[in-house]
Amino acid sequence: MPAVTVENPLTLPRVTAPADAVARPVLAVTTAPSGFEGEGFPVRRAFAGINYRHLDPFIMMDQMGEVEYAPGEPKGTPWHPHRGFETVTYIIDGVFDHQDSQGGGGTITNGDTQWMTAGSGLLHIEAPPESLVMSGGLFHGLQLWVNLPAKDKMMAPRYQDIRGGNVQLLTSPDGGALLRVIAGELDGHQGPGITHTPITMIHATLAPGAEITLPWREDFNGLAYVLAGRGSVGTQRRPVHQGQTAVFGAGSSLTVRADEKQDSHTPDLEVVLLGGQPIREPMAHYGPFVMNTKEELMQAFEDFQKGRLGTVPAVHGMAEGGL
Repeated sequence: MPAVTVENPLTLPRVTAPADAVARPVLAVTTAPSGFEGEGFPVRRAFAGINYRHLDPFIMMDQMGEVEYAPGEPKGTPWHPHRGFETVTYIIDGVFDHQDSQGGGGTITNGDTQWMTAGSGLLHIEAPPESLVMSGGLFHGLQLWVNLPAKDKMMAPRYQDIRGGNVQLLTSPDGGALLRVIAGELDGHQGPGITHTPITMIHATLAPGAEITLPWREDFNGLAYVLAGRGSVGTQRRPVHQGQTAVFGAGSSLTVRADEKQDSHTPDLEVVLLGGQPIREPMAHYGPFVMNTKEELMQAFEDFQKGRLGTVPAVHGMAEGGL
């Protein structure tokens, strides 16, 4: 799990919550069910079973892999539409190509993030490059869906390709944790991702026995998803392990701790920390569309079926289109 790292975290700015911060309690810990997405790559549904009032403005998040593909096995998704939200694809290991019906796209690899604001809508495809299909190899990443408020749902689509080397790197006072701020802000340090809905997204690596207590905006929700390893959350040290999500309650700081002993294949605790300002608007979500009303959802399907969200580039052929 390389993502982005440094030899000596103590060379980085250090962050911790102030002494008078109010610790956020842990409301729940859920375990992500496993399934398959697209053409058959394995995923864990990180937010399954969590009430939307604790997720808002986040809609869903899939952990893709971690999987070691044999030659010929790597898979992606077929062409599919999106409208009304943003997709955030964070590649930890491996390579993914992405392309849309408006000519956008690119390649993301270890530690890179592709931030796509679907807005009014487009067609999109994600797939491993041919070289990875031929060779096989390790693949591991996340895809997060972030809702857009009603006023922004029909904005023009936009891309941000955030290279791993551009993320804001921070550490804890003792250097036991590496914090990669992908988007939003932490203790005055700004990540590179530009978001319409105010959020913070951090990939934290904690060495065995390390603990972080981070300042957290009181108007944000708080979520911690364990990518790998074992540890605990909250001041009560509630146990968590790979594939589990912790939901935090109200407060101004959150705490995560790595167990002293980790699994042999996972040297550290790897956690994604998410916080966002709830939109608190009605949500109508079905498949690849996230709107405010059922009528808007029906309109999105009609627009897709009539080709108003774009067409698959001729080089790919329309046979690949679909939901």
